[in-house]
Amino acid sequence: MVNRNTALKIRKTHRYLGLFLGIQFLMWTISGMYFSWTDIDEIHGDHFKNLAYQPKAFNDLISPSQLNVLNGVNTIDLRDINNAPYYWVNNEQLYNAIDGSLKTNITKEEALYIAKLNIKSDLKVESIVQINDAGKHHEYREKLLPAYVISYQADEAIKAYVSIKDGKFQTVRHRDWRWFDFLWMTHTMDYEGRDNFNTIVLRAFSLLGLITVLSGFLLWFTSSPSVRKLLKRNK
Repeated sequence: MVNRNTALKIRKTHRYLGLFLGIQFLMWTISGMYFSWTDIDEIHGDHFKNLAYQPKAFNDLISPSQLNVLNGVNTIDLRDINNAPYYWVNNEQLYNAIDGSLKTNITKEEALYIAKLNIKSDLKVESIVQINDAGKHHEYREKLLPAYVISYQADEAIKAYVSIKDGKFQTVRHRDWRWFDFLWMTHTMDYEGRDNFNTIVLRAFSLLGLITVLSGFLLWFTSSPSVRKLLKRNK
């Protein structure tokens, strides 16, 4: 059996580790409960989207080989922009799919048309603005810029994003998603990009958490009357 001084050191270590890690343990628990009680489809904003939308079919399109693309066509997508067909070629450029003309950007009116196809019709537009950059903590991070942000009149603070260069509906963000994003940050402890599970901070707290749990078991072992009686009996 350990002596009294050693037992006191174990108790003190366990207590201070618990105080130091307590807030993070609490955030892990709260965020874990939130994740387990929420519908991930709602977090993605599916209940605000027009899930019945089917892309429009177009006729009399020119062959992609007729486009003036310097190094040839590697990838191609068809876009419906204000009832006109466009090819998005090589993830770089829009071309009119009827006459092959180049399109550099989409307008606000065209962005509203694209958003209308993808968002439920009962949501009313409040405003539309252009953004040219998005930081690491922005809700539109790591997506194509510049983009139009379309805000809707709703308690959930709904915003839809349409990229200006390719005319694509990118994503929808709302209040619950923002709560999820904040809690996900506290859960992963990646305060830069959210999704890195290999940060030094997370590794350190995980290791200290293990030490805290083990010190708790050791504390129980050194202070348990039952263990003392068992050890005395064996002697």
